[in-house]
Amino acid sequence: MYFSHVLSIPLLLQLVSSLPHTVSKREISAGPSIASNFADPAFIQLDDTYWAFSTTGGGKNVPIAKSTDFNSWAILDQDAFPTENLPAWTTGGIWAPDVIKLPNGVFVLYYSGTSKTDTSKHCIGAATSSSIEGPYISSSDEPLACPLEQGGAIDPDGFIDPSSGSLYLTYKIDGNSLGGGGPCGNADNSHSTPLMLQQMSPQDGTTPIGDPVPILDRDDGDGPLIEAPSLAKSAGGTYILFFSSNCYNTDLYDVSYATASSITGPYTKSGKPLLVSGDGPNGSLNSPGGADVAPDATRFVFHADLNKGDASVREMYVGSMTVDGTTVTV
Repeated sequence: MYFSHVLSIPLLLQLVSSLPHTVSKREISAGPSIASNFADPAFIQLDDTYWAFSTTGGGKNVPIAKSTDFNSWAILDQDAFPTENLPAWTTGGIWAPDVIKLPNGVFVLYYSGTSKTDTSKHCIGAATSSSIEGPYISSSDEPLACPLEQGGAIDPDGFIDPSSGSLYLTYKIDGNSLGGGGPCGNADNSHSTPLMLQQMSPQDGTTPIGDPVPILDRDDGDGPLIEAPSLAKSAGGTYILFFSSNCYNTDLYDVSYATASSITGPYTKSGKPLLVSGDGPNGSLNSPGGADVAPDATRFVFHADLNKGDASVREMYVGSMTVDGTTVTV
């Protein structure tokens, strides 16, 4: 296990004043807070304790970390989703898990796993537990979302709308997995990679309500893809959809965002990313991305590469956000 302290480092950026919803950056909290591989992190706060979950690593399907101050984290010994609990449709390879707590106290783990039908693609599933640490048990023998003909689905993120109590799941259609050249596919821009919004039952967290709808897609400024959605709602009522664009294994990977007055959109992308390579103290961040944001847009976690140009070790960083109207300061 690893510990580190987080420092706030002022960074000045030009504000994008011409947009109706501007997210600007003035300072970030840097670390890393977990100085080992903890990619695609997601976190949840329970009382005075924070829990984080990551993509498969360290011999675990879903690693877990714990903190009492959000800055110093301990990686736990157990696997939140042990192999014996995986459903029959997946071979493992769990990416970008996310955990929410339902009103009835049940914890739901959303995850993407390798499809047995086509091991070049992932599908999204759900598992439940009475304990935040698990072990989580698959809720179904079938995935929640598995559009293999479109490239599969990855990067699930749960969000309970504070205005309505409705539960939503966002995820990415992994169109770039269909090919097209480049370091992560779709260099020829022949496939879409939309971020989808699926309403879910707040009673069990695993039953879809209606059909998923696309809320954002890539354009030329995003490179071959967008991914890693995370929804938040500011105290002022603005929905903020955070996401990453470009390939995770290049220095163009980032944390970007879009805003809307309705959870279903339309979402307006910002003029520039929130975090890019070269941000942080002495320009130390390499390929920051995969952010998970608190539902009220006050805190967030993300990963960045330990070494420039090498995505084999993606460390977890933490940060704080403040919202003033439609401006978010990190």
